Amino acid sequence: MRTFQKILAGGAAVVVVLAAAGLALTHQGEIAPQSAIAAADFTPQQIAKGKLLAAMGDCAVCHTAPNGKTNAGGLAMPSPFGTIYTSNITPDLQTGIGSWSYEAFERAMRHGVDREGQYLYPAFPYTAFSRVTDEDMKALYAFLMSEPAVENEAPKTALNFPYNVRRGIAAWNWLYLKPGVVKDDEKQAPEWNRGAYLVEGLGHCSACHTPRNGLAAEKTGEFHLTGGSAEGWDAPALTDKTASPLPWTKQDLVDYMKTGFSARHSVAAGPMAPVAHGLSQQSDADIDAIATYLMSYRKADAAPGDAKALIEEKTAKPKLALDAEGYRLYQGACMACHKADPSGSSFGVRPQLALSTSLHSASPDNAIMAVLEGVQHPAHADLGTMPAFRHALSDAQIATLLNTMRAQYGVDEWKDLPAKVGQLRKQTQAH
Repeated sequence: MRTFQKILAGGAAVVVVLAAAGLALTHQGEIAPQSAIAAADFTPQQIAKGKLLAAMGDCAVCHTAPNGKTNAGGLAMPSPFGTIYTSNITPDLQTGIGSWSYEAFERAMRHGVDREGQYLYPAFPYTAFSRVTDEDMKALYAFLMSEPAVENEAPKTALNFPYNVRRGIAAWNWLYLKPGVVKDDEKQAPEWNRGAYLVEGLGHCSACHTPRNGLAAEKTGEFHLTGGSAEGWDAPALTDKTASPLPWTKQDLVDYMKTGFSARHSVAAGPMAPVAHGLSQQSDADIDAIATYLMSYRKADAAPGDAKALIEEKTAKPKLALDAEGYRLYQGACMACHKADPSGSSFGVRPQLALSTSLHSASPDNAIMAVLEGVQHPAHADLGTMPAFRHALSDAQIATLLNTMRAQYGVDEWKDLPAKVGQLRKQTQAH
């Protein structure tokens, strides 16, 4: 019995020692708050550069709640572990980051630890931001600190155990955080290296366009940029694994980033619309560099394909009776804007559904979301909007409509589609 007690006591002592060591190793001290913002230290050129960098990094996309003030936080971000609320990143001294020195800002951006020493959830893509240069980081800080301060106490994130133990993120960081500025590849041209820096750093494209493992970390190697998810939408592959009926060319990518629309593919919708808006503010050289880098993930010798011929092939003859329910739904809800002949449009651009990646994808999520949500906030006003059919069409009707389109374009129907529509409708009903 005494031996057993000694073992228990010894085990308990080991646990205490390990716990103490864990607390010591994961402790992050508070960085003293600043009482005022040294706006005089920022140059106009630095602020202007920071504004473009903020657009590249989509700061406002995540840190602005619906109908809220820009960057004042409070956006609810669903995750497999619970709802995470974004923080106020305006320079308000009490509720924002106005009390944050550059040292505190840099630590959060590169190491995922806030001014108070609290670990940030990696829904904030500091794994990508850690790869930004000092010059760009300081410019971004200058811009954010020069913006209007907004007093807004964003909701506190409160996940269930064990995800509420933020020090556990230290282990996650040890596994997956690899800080360090994106390095140039001497074998590549300067344009390619610039694109790599923007895509893998502040642009954090992989945060959405790369699948994640069971610990919500991005998969690496062959999985990089092969498709992920964001806010109920699929983020399609940026590699040659895309389901697009036509290969993406460099010019397609440039057009899409500049305007939010590619005539050979589709229009930016869902969470990609504000991203495209931010990209459109970048210089022509940077957009070209991003396109150059992304094209290196695709087959260089792939023929671009003939969009007009493909549309004619897929739409020349109806595959089902014209009085079938799916066609009636298409004629009532879709044809006015999406007919094969795009001439005479008074509603902005007319994406060709025969070329739509969403309708040719193995996953129905984006096609469903487009019908449910529409495009209420396009990347640019001249693109036009698409109405939401959430309240006009039932789950069964949306399923019939989408599978009819799939049949027309020579693609097998999605299985159990009404149930999937219902699932996504429920998940996004607060929108």
